[in-house]
Amino acid sequence: QVQLVESGGGLVQAGGSLRLSCAPSERTFSSYFMAWFRQAPGKEREFVVGIRSSNSRTYYSDSVKGRFTISRDNAKSTVYLQMTTLKAEDTAVYYCAARSGSLVYTDTSSYDYWGQGTQVAVSS
Repeated sequence: QVQLVESGGGLVQAGGSLRLSCAPSERTFSSYFMAWFRQAPGKEREFVVGIRSSNSRTYYSDSVKGRFTISRDNAKSTVYLQMTTLKAEDTAVYYCAARSGSLVYTDTSSYDYWGQGTQVAVSS
């Protein structure tokens, strides 16, 4: 079973920063569209940010634009999420996801592979 493995979550004070990483366990995802989703307690999983494989064009939700930055290293098949100026409302489990192709989709059903999630907690 192919898996995406996330790391880098933790507890941070409001205004702080964290960097998440996502790497596949078995195969290369260099040609896949990669995204980060998050799910807060009692809420649905939501799209946060995505990045194309071909030109690394990025797509951000309004709630994180200007604070979060996604990047990818295709040689390592690794995707990073740099989170700055964190707020209490950023507290959630963050999931890495991959889908074949280059189109942007924000719904969870469009993604083929998922990580197990990493907890991010921001204290106010």
